[in-house]
Amino acid sequence: MYDAIILAGGQNAEPLRQVSAQPYEAMIDIAGKPMVTFVAEALAACPQVGRIFVVGPARELANCGLPPSAVVVEGGRTIVETISRGMAALGHERKVLVVTADIPLVTPEAIQDFLAQCSRVEADLYYPIVRREDNERYYPGNKRTYVRFREGTYTGGNIFLVNPAIVPRCMAVAERIIENRKNPFKLCCLLGWSFVFKFIFGRLMLPEVEKRVAAMLGITGAVIESRYPELGIDVDKPSDLEMVRSLVQG
Repeated sequence: MYDAIILAGGQNAEPLRQVSAQPYEAMIDIAGKPMVTFVAEALAACPQVGRIFVVGPARELANCGLPPSAVVVEGGRTIVETISRGMAALGHERKVLVVTADIPLVTPEAIQDFLAQCSRVEADLYYPIVRREDNERYYPGNKRTYVRFREGTYTGGNIFLVNPAIVPRCMAVAERIIENRKNPFKLCCLLGWSFVFKFIFGRLMLPEVEKRVAAMLGITGAVIESRYPELGIDVDKPSDLEMVRSLVQG
C-alpha cells in the first residue's frame, strides 16, 4: 500500500490565463470539476493507494469535491517547498507516489501498471517514460516534449515513486531538473558535455542517463517504460485544455 502526494500548488501559467481566469492550475474547470479531482479520483480507485495528500491552496481545495481519502495540506511558495510539505505530512518514510495535478486523463489502470513495474526493481526513485509512437497513436496532434535515445524517442511522465528519505539531500539538484524539464538540451547540459554531444547526435542511451542522474542525486533510480500516455499528458497550454475538455465531455 502506497500513500500519494498530489502537487496542486502551481499558479496558472501565462498561456492558460488566456482561457481560464482561475489563479491555480489545479482548480481549472473541466466538465464542471476542478482538474485536480480527476487525478485524486484515479488514485482513490487504485487498491494499492492509501491516503492521498493534496498539497496546494487549502481554502480552494477544501471544497472542490475531493475523495474521502484525500487530506488537504497547505502548499509552499515553490514546487520544491510544496514537495517538502507533502513529505512532512506523511509521518513515515515508506515509498510514496508523487503526482502532479495537471494530468486529468490519468487512469487507475495506468497508475497500477506503473506500480506493478516498479515492484520488480529496487530503487529510490522511479520515473516513467512513454514512447512517442504510443502517445501519437492514442492522442494524435498532442504536442509533447520528446527526447531521442538510441532505444527510441520518448516523453516523460508526471508521476513518480519516491523514497522520502532521499528528498532532503536531492532538493537542490532536483529543483534545477524541474526548472528545465521542458528543455531536453538544458537537461543534458546539467548531465555534462558528453551527454550534450550524445543528445545532439542521437546517441544517448537510457541506462547511461539513468546512471548519471542517480549519481548526481546520490540515489538509485529506475526508468519505467509505460504504454499509458495518460501518465504524461499535462495541461500547460490552451490546446491541451481544449483536447482534455473535448475528451472528458465526450
